[in-house]
Amino acid sequence: MFRFLLCLTFVLPLSGIAQQGAPVSPQSVTAILGAYGAEIDLLLEKTTAKKEVTIEHFRFTEGILGGRKVVIALTGIGKVNAAITTTLVLEHYHPSEVLFSGIAGGIDPKLSPGDLVIGTRLAYHDYGTLADSLAVNPTQNPITKQKNPLYFPCNDTLVRIAEKVSQGLQLEKPKEGLPAPHIVSGTIVTGDVFVSSRPFTQRLWKQMNAEATDMEGAAVVQTCWQQQISCLVIRCLSDDAGSNAAKDIARFYQVAARNAATLVIAITGELARTRP
Repeated sequence: MFRFLLCLTFVLPLSGIAQQGAPVSPQSVTAILGAYGAEIDLLLEKTTAKKEVTIEHFRFTEGILGGRKVVIALTGIGKVNAAITTTLVLEHYHPSEVLFSGIAGGIDPKLSPGDLVIGTRLAYHDYGTLADSLAVNPTQNPITKQKNPLYFPCNDTLVRIAEKVSQGLQLEKPKEGLPAPHIVSGTIVTGDVFVSSRPFTQRLWKQMNAEATDMEGAAVVQTCWQQQISCLVIRCLSDDAGSNAAKDIARFYQVAARNAATLVIAITGELARTRP
């Protein structure tokens, strides 16, 4: 009987690991998320020692990127999908930081497709009180029952690292003849809508001082904020979120996704050099 129980003691944990993936020890891995396939394709291509793990039907890829241990996952589009995937990666891998890489619509009229935005803070543009117009409100932390900040800050250290490694970074031009892409730091606003309206983008520019708009970023940062995990969102513009946004995204999507991934790879390289 003793020998039988001893066998069960070892077999059951190994079975669980095979199905769910072995959690990596805290402070040893960087989680990288993206909403679309192309947003993580370059990251996966550059990752070595890859191992795929399925957790609650979501696929995660463990490996080494830029010398840093990483876990990469596709969230799918929208805030709920992003929050689910972020929660799973936090619970199972306990990463020291979470990076989000992807495309976005431009809000700042000075920016163009191909330009990169390093997110310093994120907010929802579709959460609030609706009367004649929408007044954005802060969300509530279900753990503390207190109001969250209206703008969730990205981690200052990660922002500084991104700004440092972005200097002199070779990025793709969306088309020949255009200047090299600009890299700025600023506000990104999130909503469960694909923005294709110049009047709406002008409102976001004036009222929320936003550089870009996406459909996942604030949900990722809120999840990390409430769990006290460092987070950074990197977005490259695929369109100007105006009336031609659907056509522009078809033209510039691939370049924008690769530019965002290029900066993320540079960040992981710096993390590998400066962190255990």
